[in-house]
Amino acid sequence: MLHIYNSLTRNKEVFTPIEPGKVRMYVCGMTVYDLCHLGHARVLVVFDTVVRYMRYTGLDVTYVRNITDVDDKIINRANENGEDIAALTERYIEAMHEDTAELGVLPPSEEPRATASMDVIIDMVQKLVDRGHAYQADNGDVYYDVSTFENYGQLSGKQLDDLRAGERVAVDEYKDDPLDFVLWKAAKPEEPAWDSPWGPGRPGWHIECSAMSTCCLGNHFDIHGGGQDLQFPHHENEIAQSEAASGEHFVNLWMHNGFVRINDEKMSKSLGNFFTVREILKHYQGEEIRYFVLASHYRSPLNFSDQLLDSARAALTRLYNSLRGIEPATNVAGEDEYTPRFKKAMNDDFNTPEAIAVLFDLANHVNRARDEANAAEASRLAAILKKLANVLGLLEADPDSYLQGGAGAGDNDRIEALIQQRLDARAAKNWAEADRIRDELHEMGVELEDKDGKTIWRRS
Repeated sequence: MLHIYNSLTRNKEVFTPIEPGKVRMYVCGMTVYDLCHLGHARVLVVFDTVVRYMRYTGLDVTYVRNITDVDDKIINRANENGEDIAALTERYIEAMHEDTAELGVLPPSEEPRATASMDVIIDMVQKLVDRGHAYQADNGDVYYDVSTFENYGQLSGKQLDDLRAGERVAVDEYKDDPLDFVLWKAAKPEEPAWDSPWGPGRPGWHIECSAMSTCCLGNHFDIHGGGQDLQFPHHENEIAQSEAASGEHFVNLWMHNGFVRINDEKMSKSLGNFFTVREILKHYQGEEIRYFVLASHYRSPLNFSDQLLDSARAALTRLYNSLRGIEPATNVAGEDEYTPRFKKAMNDDFNTPEAIAVLFDLANHVNRARDEANAAEASRLAAILKKLANVLGLLEADPDSYLQGGAGAGDNDRIEALIQQRLDARAAKNWAEADRIRDELHEMGVELEDKDGKTIWRRS
């Protein structure tokens, strides 16, 4: 039975879909004005893994992950670049899709864009105005009236009076209340704008997600996810406007992954301590980044360092080495002793570190069966290992492809040529030359293994 921590109730709960056997889930996607960074990567990998596991257990999952392609940051970046906004967003959407593919992230069921959702956004704002939850201010902007929503603060645990007293609340002379937030922004010169009942303008960030999620999944759906930084005010505001517009309960279960930390500080662009996925991919394979993310529980802080990525590489190398040279069985009959343990870990709020521990136990037994020349048992265990690892988006590559891939993969022909030269030197009993070539390969980051008259290699 799957238990998931619900940020709304602050408890682990038995997950029961609204419609038996089917799950509707929405996760806040990227604002596409820059490249995907490690914080984005964590959200993408975590919720991809959630979807993979749910589908593995037989659930029919509709997974919606939006794209915010109109926003103050996007407009500012386009102006800085002297670039058309549509050209900017398309470029970064393409880059995002390339990065997600490298991370082994499957495409969502739907990927709505804000600019393609204006009709449903405007319709939701109109409902809020009609129901007395929103007003148009003297500056032309339309604001949500927080005082009209009785349960505001339920997700974050914040109280209205405390928020009003807080210094971080921006002062806006046009708002009735400093906590009111914008639903529709009146058009400014040289900014993109759409026609609306309140004049030309564009939507606020919060209303975009409410409109896109309910359009794709209905007014009431199972799971809403995103990074911990979105819990307040973004998700709090989503609840307020969605429930006020529909009169229905919005989401049953809220999931939030923890922050990424660099040197014990939260990673953020404002601090300048963030890394893009592409920067990391220059030195590590996408699967290594994915493993690094999953090696920590999704709700805990994720500490970034080269050492931890090196550890991820070493761990994956161990797993792939256990599969190398073994043809996994195609039909594994009966129950095995590993799958129940794997499912128990994942059913406990997607405890991926414990699930990975099961994979290593399996890999050890694969190696033992191979050492004992028990080919049938090695093949059976290898099949189970691959099946369970694939649920996490791991071990999907051919072992040789992974072990010989990564940075410098373009020099594989040279490596193969040097290995052949070494074999020729050994055949001629020129041991000094053979050792020299082995040392040269070692300097290139290549490790050799002579086995059964053959030489196999991997990157160290």
